[in-house]
Amino acid sequence: MQNALTLDRIDIKILNELQNDANLTNVELADRVALSPSPCLTRVKKLEQTGIIEKRVTLLNPKKMGLEINAYIQVTLDKQPRAALENFREAVERLPEVMECNWMIGECDFLLRVIVRDVEELERLIANKLSKIESVASIRSNLVLKQITYKTALPINDSRSLSLRA
Repeated sequence: MQNALTLDRIDIKILNELQNDANLTNVELADRVALSPSPCLTRVKKLEQTGIIEKRVTLLNPKKMGLEINAYIQVTLDKQPRAALENFREAVERLPEVMECNWMIGECDFLLRVIVRDVEELERLIANKLSKIESVASIRSNLVLKQITYKTALPINDSRSLSLRA
């Protein structure tokens, strides 16, 4: 039987605050969730140890960094033995332009989200890198015209406790 982990409302408030600003000091975080600093830090450490908090990152603005093209690329493999899937995964993990890679069920085998400087760089990525990966049978790309919404915070509601599988 798997152990269950219960997050109470304060744990969830901590997670929501950190999702919105990972740079909060422990004192600031404790104040926002109505705890004293020591128990707040204990809770954060527990959330880190259980793997609920994986890491803290800084989000950059792609446009300000000169990365103008956001694209979704559908990749289909010609065969899917475990070795081909693993080979594709390893190859894609080495490509810094690939922001997300999802193994899919449906029209394609993988859906990638990539960010590049311009259309020419997208073309080079597809022609010189993705299409060269063994077992790739087809590639279809879709360019994002305008990003309507972008979230990194998971939608967790702090109005009640939450039980998780450990």
